[in-house]
Parts: sequence; C-alpha cells; structure tokens
Amino acid sequence: MSEPTAVFSIYEDRDKEIKRILTDVYHALKEKGYNPINQIVGYILSEDPTYITTYQGARAQIRKIDRDDLLQALLKSYLAE
Repeated sequence: MSEPTAVFSIYEDRDKEIKRILTDVYHALKEKGYNPINQIVGYILSEDPTYITTYQGARAQIRKIDRDDLLQALLKSYLAE
C-alpha cells in the first residue's frame, strides 16, 4: 500500500508566520506600555515603521510582512468560519 500524498500549502505556512510575527509585535508593544492595537493599526494605515517599537526586534519583524499579505491574513482570520 502506498501512503497518501501530503498536501502542502505555502499560504497556510505564511499565515502562521504572519500570526507569529503579529503576536510577537503585539507583546513587545504591550511590554513597552503602548496600546498595541492602535499602534498596529497606525502602521497598517500609514506603513510608517515608527508606529512599531524596536524593542525585541518588533519593527524589523513586522517589516518582513508585505502590508497586503498582512491585511489578507487578518481578514481570513477574522472571517474564518
């Protein structure tokens, strides 16, 4: 008997990576005393990296994510059934 073919999705992996980065950025902002939601929204709307702290590499991490990919992942997460 042959084993079933494994299904691989780069989109699912990318969404997991985006979630991990957003979670790390959220915690870094919170630890520094910022309102993480407001700061992340400001970053998304303006794409100005100064909304994100450099603490724990949060700014460098979030800049790895394309804004379109970030918005798509957020919408998929929010609207998932």
